[in-house]
Order: sequence, then structure tokens, then C-alpha cells
Amino acid sequence: MAHAKSFFLDDDIYAYLLEHNRPLDDVLTELAQETRALGRIAGMQIAPEQGVFMTILVRALGVQRAIEVGTFTGYSAICIARGLAPGGRLLTCDINGEWTAVARRYWDRDGLADRIDLQLGPAADTLRSLPAAQDVDFAFIDADKPSYPVYYEEILRRLRPNGLILVDNVLQRRHVLDQETDDANVAAIKAFNDLVLDDDRVDLVMLAISDGLTILRKR
Repeated sequence: MAHAKSFFLDDDIYAYLLEHNRPLDDVLTELAQETRALGRIAGMQIAPEQGVFMTILVRALGVQRAIEVGTFTGYSAICIARGLAPGGRLLTCDINGEWTAVARRYWDRDGLADRIDLQLGPAADTLRSLPAAQDVDFAFIDADKPSYPVYYEEILRRLRPNGLILVDNVLQRRHVLDQETDDANVAAIKAFNDLVLDDDRVDLVMLAISDGLTILRKR
């Protein structure tokens, strides 16, 4: 499942990459296994190396307030919450009570439940209801692709200067190279990638991590 996201790496080099990352602990390993049992939909879970990268980044930044759009079974929320500074909080948004019930079990098990606020309902509505203060340090967007511009805009206006937004799946398994596509997700990501490239409110870098990860810094 994780390798499927790193489509640009062959099996040998990806195995080497995983072997030279610290092994996952029992909580993340068992959560990944339970998620994998859901079938094809399990591909929505982030890859292990991406999770570690996010934990390190959040910890290095001393993040106090984080937002996540797209909770799924809670793997990425764990990775973010583990990196939060003392007293830090993560607001995570999703519409699926069944998947997030799995997430809650693992947050409790990892002792993170007091750091994570789950809001069930349309993420756009949740974000629009937040105070306008620019006090968000870090955000991760990994949800329905056509709504990326909405999530991005609502978060950006609440992000502090030098705060970061991470956006997932920006390569769409190479399909961003397709000149014509009838895939709504691919078309949406191509449009989003062009949108943020021309946004002079941010600096950005697109990285070949998992299925493509764009990091945006608010100027």
C-alpha cells in the first residue's frame, strides 16, 4: 500500500529507503494493518516515510496550532499530534464517522486524544466557522481534490506569517502529465498546482514524497 504511493521508485530502492528509516512503533503499524483491511480505499492513508517527515517538521517548527483536512483512519493526525509543542492542538476535519471511529481508538491508545479535536461535517463549513485570527502554524490538506482551493484559501487567511501548509497527492501518480483527462481529481489537482504556483502570498516547493507533497510558506 505504501509503495503504491511512491510510484517513481523501484522496489529495491524503496525497500532500502524503508530500511533506513526507524521502524514504525506498534500503534502506527497496527493502524496501518487495520486500515489495509478496508481494501482499495486504504490507499488514502499516507505513506510511512511521509508520516515521519511530518512529525519531524511539526516538532522542529514548535507548532502550537495545527489543522488537518481529511482524517480518514487517523494515521496522519497521529503523526502531526506527536510533533506538537506542549499545549498544542490539532483540529482535524472529516465527514465519515466510521473511519474516524477507528482513528479515535488509536488516538486514545497513543495518549493523544486530549490534543486532537475532530470535527465531523463538511470541512469547508468547519474552516469558515473558525476565528479570523492568523494564529495557525501548520496545516495538512489531504481530502477531496476539487475542494482543495477552498480549503487552501480558508486556511491561508488564518495562517500566521511563516506558517506552513502541506498539500498531498499533487502528482496523481504521474497523471498530472496527461494533456487531456476525464478524471475529476486529476483535473482538479492540475488546476490547483497552477493556482498556487501563481500565488504571490506564498513561497512553495513541490517534493517527490509519496504521491507528491507541496509545502507552502506564507510570506
